[in-house]
Amino acid sequence: MTVLKTSMRNFFAHKGRMALSAVAVLLSVAFVCGTLVFTDTMNTTFDKLFAATTSDVTVSAQGASDTGETTSGNGKPPVMPASVLGEVRGAEGVQSAEGTVFSTSVTVVDADKDSLSPSSGAPTIVGSWNGNDARTMKITSGAAPEGPDQVMVDADTADKHHLKLGDEIGVISAVGTHTARISGIATFQVTNPGAAIFYLDTKTAQEALVGQTGVYTNVNVTAAQGVTDVQLKKNVVARIGGDYKVQTAKETADANRADVKSLLDVMKYAMLGFAGIAFLVGIFLIINTFSMLVAQRTREIGLMRAIGSSRRQVNRSVLAEALLLGVFGSVFGVAAGVGLAIGLMKLMGLMGMHLSTGDLTVAWTTPVVGLLLGVVVTVLAAYLPARRAGRVSPMAALRDASAPADARAGRLRGVVGVVLTGAGACGLYLAATVDDAKQGALWLGLGVVLTLIGFVVVGPLLAGGVVRVLGAVLLRAFGPVGRMAERNALRNPRRTGATGAALMIGLALVACLSVVGSSMVASATDQLDKTVGTDFIIQSDSGQLITPQAVEAVKATPGLERVTEYRWTEADFTTPDGKTLKNTAITAADPTYATDLRTETVAGNLADAYRPESMSVHEQFAEDHGIHLGSKVSVAFRDGATAELTVRAITSSDVVIDQGAMYTSIDTLARYVPADRMPLDQLVFATAEDGQQDAAYTALKAALHDYPQYTVRDQTDYKQELKDQIGQLLNMIYGLLALAIIVAILGVVNTLALSVVERTREIGLMRAIGLSRRQLRRMIRMESVVIALFGALLGLGLGMGWGATAQQLLALEGLTVLEIPWPTIIAVFIGSAFVGLFAALVPAFRAGRMNVLNAIATE
Repeated sequence: MTVLKTSMRNFFAHKGRMALSAVAVLLSVAFVCGTLVFTDTMNTTFDKLFAATTSDVTVSAQGASDTGETTSGNGKPPVMPASVLGEVRGAEGVQSAEGTVFSTSVTVVDADKDSLSPSSGAPTIVGSWNGNDARTMKITSGAAPEGPDQVMVDADTADKHHLKLGDEIGVISAVGTHTARISGIATFQVTNPGAAIFYLDTKTAQEALVGQTGVYTNVNVTAAQGVTDVQLKKNVVARIGGDYKVQTAKETADANRADVKSLLDVMKYAMLGFAGIAFLVGIFLIINTFSMLVAQRTREIGLMRAIGSSRRQVNRSVLAEALLLGVFGSVFGVAAGVGLAIGLMKLMGLMGMHLSTGDLTVAWTTPVVGLLLGVVVTVLAAYLPARRAGRVSPMAALRDASAPADARAGRLRGVVGVVLTGAGACGLYLAATVDDAKQGALWLGLGVVLTLIGFVVVGPLLAGGVVRVLGAVLLRAFGPVGRMAERNALRNPRRTGATGAALMIGLALVACLSVVGSSMVASATDQLDKTVGTDFIIQSDSGQLITPQAVEAVKATPGLERVTEYRWTEADFTTPDGKTLKNTAITAADPTYATDLRTETVAGNLADAYRPESMSVHEQFAEDHGIHLGSKVSVAFRDGATAELTVRAITSSDVVIDQGAMYTSIDTLARYVPADRMPLDQLVFATAEDGQQDAAYTALKAALHDYPQYTVRDQTDYKQELKDQIGQLLNMIYGLLALAIIVAILGVVNTLALSVVERTREIGLMRAIGLSRRQLRRMIRMESVVIALFGALLGLGLGMGWGATAQQLLALEGLTVLEIPWPTIIAVFIGSAFVGLFAALVPAFRAGRMNVLNAIATE
C-alpha cells in the first residue's frame, strides 16, 4: 500500500512531465481501437446489406460468380431462359419467385456524358426493379420505371450528382447505349456503402443489358412458411436440375461477405501494422521519460533506500507509475479511438462510401485490447528504467544528484549493437543476391529487423560521432551558443540515441518506400520505352470490355497506321506431360501485337505464334510441362471447341508487361468459339503514321466522344497514370506513418522538456553570467535540430539500404531499375530540421521564462 501511495504521489507530482508520454500512449491506442471499430462497423454495414438484399434462395446462370459479379467474356451477364422461372415456381415449398436482370459491367453517364459511377471503387449496378429491391429501397420521389424511356436512381447518387426527375441519363453496356429519363428516386432503407444503382423495368433491362428478352440473370425465390432455405434449395435443384447455380441466402451472403472481408482484412492489418510502428516509437518516448525521471529523482530514491525501502519496492514504485500512465493513456485512447472511427467514416463518406453512425460497432474486445495493449507496452517500456532505479546505491545517490553511467554496460551495448547491425547487413546482402524472390523476402525481413534493432542499440555509440559532424557543419557558426548546444546533445549519448531512434524508425520506412516506389515507376517506364511499340492504348478504367462499335470507330480514325485488338479468355490446357490445367488464361490478339509489344523470346519468333493453329507459352510454363518448339497443346476453349495448337514461340518469364501471358491469334480463337460467344477486346492499341501522332491523338479522342466509358492514352499519359497510382498509394502510407512521426516529435519535445528541468540550476548559472534569454532559446532549439537531424540521417540511410535491397528482389520480377528519389530524401532531411525547431518551441520558451535566482537555488 505504501508503494502505491508513493507511486501515486510521484505520478501526480510530475503529471506535467508524464503528459507527453500519456499522449503517445493515447494516440497509439486510439489508432488500434479506431481501426477495430471502423472495420467492425464496415462489417456490420455489409452484413446488414447482404442480409436485407438477399432472397431465401437465388437461382442464377452457371457462369455467374458467387458474389453476383455477372460479367463474362462478351461483356454481358450470364443468363438463363425465362422458362426456368416457371419451373422454379412449380417447386415444392416456393411461396413466390421473380425473375430479374442486372449487370455490373456498365457505365452510366449524364446528359453531358460525365460518369455517374462512384469514385470510391464501389460498383455501378443497373438492374430491373423487383420485389426484392422494394424491401430495401423506398421510392421517395417520382415512381418506379415503366417503359423504355424511364429509369430510377438511388438517392445517394442523385444527391452526389445533383440529379432530379426528368434528367436524361445514358446506360452504356456491351449491347450499346440506352437513354432514359429519371422517373423516380429511391432511398436505401439500409446503409448503402457507396454503390450507384439504377433501375429499369424488366423488359428494358433485358434489352439494354443482354440484348434480348426472355432471359434472366437471377431468379429470386421466397420460401413458403415453415420451409427452411436449405430444404427449399433441395426442392428447387430437384425441380430444375444441376445446370444452374442455386444458393441459399446464407451462402450468397457468406460469398459476398468473404469477398468484402478480404479487402477489409488488408485494410485492417495494414492500419494495425502502422499502429504497431507508433507503439514502437512510443516505447522510446516512455523509456526516455522514465530514465530521465529516475535520474532526476536519484537523491529521493537514495533517501528511500536509506530509510529502508528495498530494491524491489523502488522497482515496483516506478512500475506502478508506468501502470498509472498506461491506464490513463489507454482509457482516453479507447475513447479517442471511437472518435477516430467516426472521423474515418465521415472521410469515407466524402469519398463516396456512405457509412451510418447508427451502425457504429464497438465490440467488447476493442476496449479490452486497447487497454491491455497500452498498459502492457507502457509497463514493459518502463521496466529497464525501473530496474536501473532499483540498483541505485543509497550512499552513491546521496553523494551525487545523478546516477553514473555504467561504462561496462555501454561497451557491451556497443558490441551487441555492432553484431546485430552486421548480422542484419548480411541478411540484406543475401536478400539482394538470391535468385528466388520468396527466399529473398525472408532474408529481407530478417535483415530489416536486425539492422533496425542494431541501429537502436548502437545509437548512443553513433550519436557521439554523428552529432560532432553535424555540430561542425551546422552549429560552430553560431559561436559559443552552438558549441553549448552540441555539448548538451553529447552529454547523454544514450538519451540522444533513444530520442533520435524514435524519429529514425518512421523516416527509415519513408525512405524505403520512396526508393521502392520510385524504382517501380522508373522500371515500368523503362519497360514501356523498351517494349511498347505502339502510340496509343484504349481501355476502360472501370473494366468494361470494348465493344465492336467502338473498335470500328478507332479503325476509322484518320492518321492511324495500324490498330491491334487484344482480348483474353480461359481454356482447359492438356499439356504433353499429360496434365490438364483448368481455367487457364490465354491471350488472343492480332498478329501486329508482336510489333506493338516487343516481348523477348527464348525460343522461336513471337510473330509465328499468330499463325493458324499456333500459340506461344512462357518459359516457366514450358519448363514445368516439358514443352519445346513444335509441341502440341490441347486447348479446350471456354464456350467453344477444343483445338490442337502448335507451340511456335517460348517467351521470357522475366518481363513486367504481360508477364506469364500465352498468345494465340484472334483468327485461331474464332475458329473454335462461335461468333456470339467470342470475348470482346480488353484493350485496343493504335499506332499513328509517321509524324501524325498529335493529330491522330486528337482524332482518336474525337472518334470516341460517344463512348465515354473508354479512355485514350498515349505513352506519356500511361506513364503519368502509373506514377499517379503509385504516388497515391505512397501518400496514403505516408499519412499512416505520420502517426509514428508525430509520436517521435512528442519524444523530442519530452526529452527537451525534461532536459530543461534536469539542467535548471545550470541554466540559472548561465543566465547569471550573461547568457541572454534569446541565446538560451537558440541553444535549446539548436540542440533539438541536431537530435532531429541525427535521427533523420540514421533513418534515411537505413531506409535507402532497405529500399535498394527490396529493389533487387523486384528485379527478379522484371523491375530492374534502381532509382533513389533524391528530391524526396533531401526534402525529408530538411523537414527534419524544421521538426526539431518545432519540437523545441515550448521547452525553449519555458527555459527562457525561468527565474534566475530560483533556478540557481534549485538542487
